[in-house]
Amino acid sequence: MAREHAVEYADLLLTDSPKLRQRPEPEVWSPLEYACHMRDVLLAQRERVLAARRATTPEAIPMGRDERVEHDGYAEQRPSDVGRQLRDAALLFANVLERLDAADWERTLVFPFPEREERTLRWLAVHTLHELRHHLLDMHRQLDTSPV
Repeated sequence: MAREHAVEYADLLLTDSPKLRQRPEPEVWSPLEYACHMRDVLLAQRERVLAARRATTPEAIPMGRDERVEHDGYAEQRPSDVGRQLRDAALLFANVLERLDAADWERTLVFPFPEREERTLRWLAVHTLHELRHHLLDMHRQLDTSPV
């Protein structure tokens, strides 16, 4: 599902809509910013899965989601590059999930969001897919397109 959603993000990023870089409200990210965020979430979650396989209940370091928007210049990035990067990040994330066996899915890490709590890799995977879908719907809504 991560790979499928990434393709849909990439397709939306190819639109020539001026709304792609526009924030509907000052505190609401633009569609491009949401896509950059999800690219970085997939990469961070991949590293967290790998850490949980190497160590017993590691601490997942917060990714600095709000700071990244400015620090990485989300609004200035080229949409086609972000689409390609997002697809690649989804492939990397899916690869580590596909390599988990039944016991690995129950391995845990201390996750910082929404509350600091010990979570399984199963929860991490489901939470990540939820975020992918949620922000994809945000993008569709802002671009006035219908989700497929």
